[in-house]
Amino acid sequence: MSLRGWVNGFIGVLIFSASLPATRVAVQEFSPLFLTAARASIAAFLALGLLLLFKAPRPARQQLGSLALVAFGVVLGFPILTALALQHLSSAHSIVFLGLLPLATAAFAVLRGGERPRPVFWVFSILGSALVVGFAFSQGLSAAPVGDLLMLLAIVVCGLGYAEGAKLSRTLGGWQVISWALLLAWPFMAVLAWQTQPAQFSGISMPAWLSLGYVSVFSMLIGFVFWYRGLAQSGIAAVGQLQLLQPFFGLALAASLLHEQVSPGMLGVTLGVILCVAGARRFSR
Repeated sequence: MSLRGWVNGFIGVLIFSASLPATRVAVQEFSPLFLTAARASIAAFLALGLLLLFKAPRPARQQLGSLALVAFGVVLGFPILTALALQHLSSAHSIVFLGLLPLATAAFAVLRGGERPRPVFWVFSILGSALVVGFAFSQGLSAAPVGDLLMLLAIVVCGLGYAEGAKLSRTLGGWQVISWALLLAWPFMAVLAWQTQPAQFSGISMPAWLSLGYVSVFSMLIGFVFWYRGLAQSGIAAVGQLQLLQPFFGLALAASLLHEQVSPGMLGVTLGVILCVAGARRFSR
């Protein structure tokens, strides 16, 4: 497998790790709908500049369906579902659900990407996911069932967007995929942002603005440049297991920046799913 693909995937995971803590900050002052639409609109504007600067060719007609799935999964679905979930959950609690992303991505890699990992691969993937689900139940899902359900739905649509985008990156290119997906969603997102904007912006704090900037520029665009490139280079199911590292980095950020409590149980589950990545990587092909 290409080491370059793993490096690109790791950089993407590092960038994505701050997404939920930043979203948690932003959603305190922006509505989830406005935050989702604004981040996509800002990223789409930057993506348009990239496409024009590098004179990227337009996607073929048969690629538009896949681009629509990418837009549905990572431009609309995951951002809005996580923003809604974070109205009910702390970022530390929601980050643990990211341990399910590798399994979702691997499943769609089989369904949409045509990959066939070895049977032992699924043992490690399911084990990591079981640790995450077990932790959620141990914390009592009844405490915030709506938030937990929204996070689970977010994981499913994100896995679809990751796998579909990675498959398309093999022919279209990593940064081109997310750029065209953003442009495809831009008309709808721009109207939504206009209709859901705050009554006034003067009272919005600097941390909220910085968080909006981060999820717009890094989470919505730059992170995907590295992530889709890594998935395409070294395999969707294999590199997708790097997402098991994301909860670890995210919990560290939630504790250091947001001063949220990270329990020993959260750390134990996070370390457990991280250990699964070695086995899954070994048997991914």
